[in-house]
Amino acid sequence: MVPEFAVLGHPNEGKSSVVSTLTEDDQIKVSPIPGETRVSRNYTITIDGKDILRFVDTPGFQVPRQTLAWFKAFDGDKAKIVSQFIDAFKNDPFFADECELLSPVARGAGIIYVVDGARPVRDDDLAEMEILRLTGQARMAIINSKTDQKDYTQDWKLEFRKHFNSIRVFNSNRVNFTERIKMLESLKAIDQEWESVLSRVILAFKEDWQKRNRLVTALMIQTIEKSLSFSISESITSSSDQEEIKEKLNEKYQAHIKDLENKMFKQIRALFKHHLFEYHLPEYSILKHDLFSKKTWEILGLTKEQLAVAGAVIGGTMGAVIDTAFAGHTLGVFTVLGGVLGAGSALFGGKKITQKKRAGIWFGGDKLKLGPNKNLQFLYILIDRALIYYSHIINRPHGKRDLSDQPGNTDTKKKGYSTGFTASQRNVCAKFFKVVTGRSFIKEKTIMSKFEELIESVLNDISEKV
Repeated sequence: MVPEFAVLGHPNEGKSSVVSTLTEDDQIKVSPIPGETRVSRNYTITIDGKDILRFVDTPGFQVPRQTLAWFKAFDGDKAKIVSQFIDAFKNDPFFADECELLSPVARGAGIIYVVDGARPVRDDDLAEMEILRLTGQARMAIINSKTDQKDYTQDWKLEFRKHFNSIRVFNSNRVNFTERIKMLESLKAIDQEWESVLSRVILAFKEDWQKRNRLVTALMIQTIEKSLSFSISESITSSSDQEEIKEKLNEKYQAHIKDLENKMFKQIRALFKHHLFEYHLPEYSILKHDLFSKKTWEILGLTKEQLAVAGAVIGGTMGAVIDTAFAGHTLGVFTVLGGVLGAGSALFGGKKITQKKRAGIWFGGDKLKLGPNKNLQFLYILIDRALIYYSHIINRPHGKRDLSDQPGNTDTKKKGYSTGFTASQRNVCAKFFKVVTGRSFIKEKTIMSKFEELIESVLNDISEKV
């Protein structure tokens, strides 16, 4: 049996937004216009090809006081009160919406009643609550606060305690995976008969989330490996304008890396079922800045002190760090250029350059070659940007349609996740970097799996803290 819940309420209270968020379906039409939903629609959650849970988005109540009058006057079998009401008024246009919204209740669906906590309780609301109580079905009330300007939550709770088995504040514009699980846990409590089946649903949700995190881990590692190992070259002759070629190579190099990252972002977005044509990053997000911009490299990655220690782990093979800049704007390729030893390679790069390399470009015969990128900080920049994007995605409710977000921190301190890595985690990253860039003479067979475990553990931590 697939558990089914009808989402009921007054028009324009956020029912469709709640269903969209619960089902991770951002293609459900959400509109500020009252009465947009006129026909009940089923939205089934499927995991691994199996239907596990169904929500029904219903029209809003239109004539609750007249409907309640009929319910109070009904003297037949109370277990059939809903089906008898539908039979009595199925051809009456006056009660058309009430018949439509009560249809899933008649077939045994649990009730989720949604109200806007930013407005006061009205007489129509009291009538709706009493109707739902008289249905005899297991029911939960949700306070969906749509704004922060007014809050009548306590008034709603006072009335809800008279009519419902469970009450929950659930802002469909802000909730995340953790809140969705808490919602399902609350649904278990509204009727003991739901407990067993909903426990299996919750377990399926959690296992599916872990599966997604493992897939994100694989996407991140694949993209990072390709980005660190990518190189580009172009033939030259004695008459070539080498500065022009260098600039074009730099542009192509950056475009390729950014394309790899954007493809990863799209795949992460798809994994978490955000399918709308355009997804807007929060205005404060560091991802608004170009991957190779000075701002990005100031805000993300390790601190100078952490990078110095990491450079010591890499050793003398790391080389010097050069930021190629010209034409009045920074095009930071940060290409490894030489044999400065130890921590100085990462922190005080550019002090020693071999005679065969110049300005971030490797000379070899009749070609100019750019890359692969062997700056350890680049690894952490890529990690941070992927984790930040992941955090944005899992915190973006599917029922949210506006573009407003809470203002972000605008200071210049490090904002990435990598600065919070432990010394042992940074050591794993350094060894991974050496293996990927071919700087490890002795291949550590376990380092790839250790790096994979590290990334997945960080993803899980982010999920738990949202």
